[in-house]
Amino acid sequence: MRALVPVAALVAALIAATPAAASLRLCNRTGYVVYAATATLSQDITTQGWTRIVPGQCRTAIDGDLAARAYYLYARSSTAHAGPQRAWSGTTDFCVKDTNFVLSLPQIITRCPVPDSFPLSFAPLDTHHMRSWTATFRESPDLDSMQNAEHAGLRRLLSDLGTRDTVSTKSFEAALAQFRKRLHLPANADKAALFDALETAASRAAAPSGYSVCNDTPKPVWAAIAFKKNNVFVSRGWWAVAAGGCAHMISEPVASTPVYLRVEIGKSPALVSGDEKFCVTTIEFEVQGRGHCAARGLTEAGFAVTNIQGAAGYAAHVSENGLASSTYAGTSK
Repeated sequence: MRALVPVAALVAALIAATPAAASLRLCNRTGYVVYAATATLSQDITTQGWTRIVPGQCRTAIDGDLAARAYYLYARSSTAHAGPQRAWSGTTDFCVKDTNFVLSLPQIITRCPVPDSFPLSFAPLDTHHMRSWTATFRESPDLDSMQNAEHAGLRRLLSDLGTRDTVSTKSFEAALAQFRKRLHLPANADKAALFDALETAASRAAAPSGYSVCNDTPKPVWAAIAFKKNNVFVSRGWWAVAAGGCAHMISEPVASTPVYLRVEIGKSPALVSGDEKFCVTTIEFEVQGRGHCAARGLTEAGFAVTNIQGAAGYAAHVSENGLASSTYAGTSK
């Protein structure tokens, strides 16, 4: 059993590995819906994600023989879950994106060069040079079976939706029946459909750890953000946010630093802007530093400060009149 380093203040987590069928399979013996990313070292570094694994389920993350020089793994809990996001991680940084992705990069890079990509700390996965392997995510205290993990996952999602009493079997079954009825799910709906519906409903009610922008207008918008990272200002964009949709732009808790926002809609004046100036381009970008934009062939644009108020998770809602309501999750205290 190999222990992985969890991010600060999260539940201690372990990954155990055992031989299995030909591929890299990931099993979830926790009460969280987990999204996993892998990193493969050959001549280049290939990272890919996100493989979604519901509690009590196994999924194939890499299909085929495991013949690469080394493999690494990172996973995080669904943003639908209440509270800080849980992570199963290590100490080796590789580039990822928040949305589903495949990145192939040379090993000599020192930062993530692809727009919207950022580093996360992966843990090494010792496959013992076998052609296939299974890794199992665990939590503390340990759940003693995949079936118990399934039940724990359903209970956690019901709790995320505000159900207070799911301890007894009777109350648990009653809460599930009530949820099925509310969403018009058939009584014989399988567990996969039930997890899908519960996670979707919980996601709509959650403000995930990190920073999101939600588009409450009837048209798509384009959003860019800026923030300070390692004492250097960084501006990133553009995220296309569909009408009625949200884009998750920062995964880590944001309580310790202001985040600046600019939102545009077509050729019209910006929906959200302000007095804070950062560098942007007309295409996808990531810019280090906020000064000398024109000298660097960039455009200077105004950003608005978003008031995070010490929250670990923040969702900025944008209406046709600019910034509207905001949703918070947790605090930095």
